[in-house]
Amino acid sequence: MGIRNDVNLLGRTLGQVLKEQEGEAFFDLVERTRALVREVRGGGDDSELRALIGGLNEADAGNLTRAFTWYFQLVNLAEEYERVRVLSGSQGTRPQSIEGALVELKAQGVSAIEAEALLARLDLGLTFTAHPTEMRRRTIRSHLVEVARAIPDLHSQDESAVERVAAHVEAMWTTPELRRLKPTVLDEVKGGLNYVTSIAQALPALQRDLQRAFRTVYGRDTAAQVPLSFSSWMGGDRDGNPFVTPQATAGALEIHRQRAREVLLSAIKQAYADLSQEGNTEDSPDSYREELRDLHNSVRDGLPVELLPRLEALRERLRAEGQQRSADQLLTPLLTVARVFGQHLVSLDVREHSAQTGAAVAELLAAAGVEANYLALPEHAKLELLTRELRSRRPLWPAGEALTDTLETAIGPIREVQAATRLVGPRAFGHYVISMSESVSDVLEPLLLAREVGFAILPVPLFETLADLERAPQVVWELLSLPEYRAVLGDSVQEIMLGYSDSNKDAGFLAANWALHEAQRKISDVCRRAGVHWRFFHGRGTSIGRGGGPASRAILGQPAGTIDAGIRITEQGEALADKYSHPVLARRNLEQALYGLMLAAARPALDPPQEWMDALDRAARVSARAYRTLVDDADFIPFFERVTPIHEISRLNIASRPVRRPGAPTLGNLRAIPWVMSWTQNRANLPGWYGLTEGIREIGVEQARAMYADWPFFRTVLDNSQMSLAKSDPLIFCEYLTLLDNGEGTAEGSARLAEHLKYSYRDAVEAVQSVIGAELLGNEPRLRESIALRNPYIDPIHRIQVELLRRARATEHGLDEYERPLLLSLQGVAAGVRNTG
Repeated sequence: MGIRNDVNLLGRTLGQVLKEQEGEAFFDLVERTRALVREVRGGGDDSELRALIGGLNEADAGNLTRAFTWYFQLVNLAEEYERVRVLSGSQGTRPQSIEGALVELKAQGVSAIEAEALLARLDLGLTFTAHPTEMRRRTIRSHLVEVARAIPDLHSQDESAVERVAAHVEAMWTTPELRRLKPTVLDEVKGGLNYVTSIAQALPALQRDLQRAFRTVYGRDTAAQVPLSFSSWMGGDRDGNPFVTPQATAGALEIHRQRAREVLLSAIKQAYADLSQEGNTEDSPDSYREELRDLHNSVRDGLPVELLPRLEALRERLRAEGQQRSADQLLTPLLTVARVFGQHLVSLDVREHSAQTGAAVAELLAAAGVEANYLALPEHAKLELLTRELRSRRPLWPAGEALTDTLETAIGPIREVQAATRLVGPRAFGHYVISMSESVSDVLEPLLLAREVGFAILPVPLFETLADLERAPQVVWELLSLPEYRAVLGDSVQEIMLGYSDSNKDAGFLAANWALHEAQRKISDVCRRAGVHWRFFHGRGTSIGRGGGPASRAILGQPAGTIDAGIRITEQGEALADKYSHPVLARRNLEQALYGLMLAAARPALDPPQEWMDALDRAARVSARAYRTLVDDADFIPFFERVTPIHEISRLNIASRPVRRPGAPTLGNLRAIPWVMSWTQNRANLPGWYGLTEGIREIGVEQARAMYADWPFFRTVLDNSQMSLAKSDPLIFCEYLTLLDNGEGTAEGSARLAEHLKYSYRDAVEAVQSVIGAELLGNEPRLRESIALRNPYIDPIHRIQVELLRRARATEHGLDEYERPLLLSLQGVAAGVRNTG
């Protein structure tokens, strides 16, 4: 039995439910639609399919969309189980494993001591964010979890397993998929933390993997720990989200404490059950369980407790009493979970827009009589004022006076994380991220806000646009040159966050990737010269246009010498479910990322040949110019709004955050997730490839081939573009182009852009294939096959969506009339494509 059998069985089960719930006529409609789509995919005439789709009433359109969507939901479960099955049955050293990394390091001449030092300085920080392309309601996810649990039993002769699956599919079919209300911030916190349980189960296995691999490769034991930490933005990310209030931040921190208690108590109970032996030395005659019982009661009651010192002491006691295996095997799960999650679970970052922190500081300074017009000052005057204030310890706001709304909004979250650190320790809080950082003053301002509550924070500048990335090295140099700031930083690691989303939306795929490369390379040099340790924080999404792609490939593609104290990466949307829904998948994804981190961090700071860098510098400029020519075209925004469902996406209850930042609607204040999701829905995938052709032409094919062969960064860029181009679909995009016809003929500008994008896609495919020397995804046959198998089943959803968009836009209140089936179609395409934003 394999994945095809699972898919067929699940498909038959869905078909049976459709017959029972909707009748034979509807089932026949589903089958006829599927057959016609396959004929059209094979080059057949599409007139009958168009007539069928055009004749659907609203109910059938919605149900047909749901039928194909549920097919993908079930196929996704089957694929997930196949991955689990293959990983569980694999023997020997897997590719991209911890042992594989150590083998390669040893081959490079890295000694055991040097490998331990490398692991000690690194940290792979994974940050859960609430950029939710995960649209399913929690009830639906629960049903899918139960179906997933039953799939292994389908291989047996257990008839009840099939009935159990059918029961959940039946329940799902009659359960509303769409949220009636937008999720609250705390809904997002709870949903995002669902995967902590799987990760907690994977961590001890990873720690044992490390210890076993070290012993195999270097011939001795090691005390090295898996360099992993977890953070969250959910409940702390205030940038453009008015619903992340101080109260929401407090609620998120309380949920963290509750989940941490659950995880710890489960691990303590297991250790208590396993460590049944009595101590056998004169100074410790009591059982090991006595210490575990005391820890259990303290954690249960929410009391601060020194978990790690006490557990490490218990481990040493076990070893001293001859219980080496018990220490290594039975106590390791608890010790690992306590080390990574503690009583805080994840470290909550606070993120705020630089304009908001600036406005709050301006109010503080005005209230204290220091400066009435702070925001109007030039940068040098702001720095002089801020550094003078940082040398002082005096608060600026009058004691006992209530904060203004602006100040409460800015200072309240800091006050809440301060309270959390008092309860469960400093790791309850992570860092303070300043989005749209453009200057040194943007980074210093939060320090004054934190001083008002007597709390120490480490600010993290977030450089997002192309101009900000180009200016970032100078900003960091000026920041690290300030004695007042260095006093705050001390010996801590300086984090710098890089935004993939806005840089891509600003400059296009190739130019954004090169700007990120150069920012990292130059900032690393700045930190090295300043004598500080640094860590880059990558704001990646799941789509290629927002920095997506396999984590190990992305890490290995980092510029050489830019990974110092590790790396932080955001984990967004459906990436959480895809990577961490099962302990086996969590273990595999984490080990692959660690593999990439260990090898990338050991790579010496050696730049590629100057001619390659010069070539890519020219290519980036040419590519950015081509991209800006497109998006700055006077006809582009109307074209974009007609051929994508951007307005309909804004109605979808998938996030607590608005789709735009405040201000008049422009491309500039449109958030990157709906921007990318729009192009994913119509299968143009423009953010993942546009401008690449012009860049490759500027480099030249022969030189590009050499760069692809020997430069990890350039290989990563082109491999990611392959995935984006392969998931694009000109056949479907042409269907969305029919939306340009408003009944009075197609506007000349829109027709021009439509033809341009069709030819641009063809040219991009040819350019990439000429460099890699193969068809798209020729080196990833499984992914290529998966895309080919999925396309015929996504087609009906796309075609229904186009028809519904046409109808909705033809009447004044059409979106209200067709909202439900339209939103179902958005969900269906997301399920079929699997990386939407």
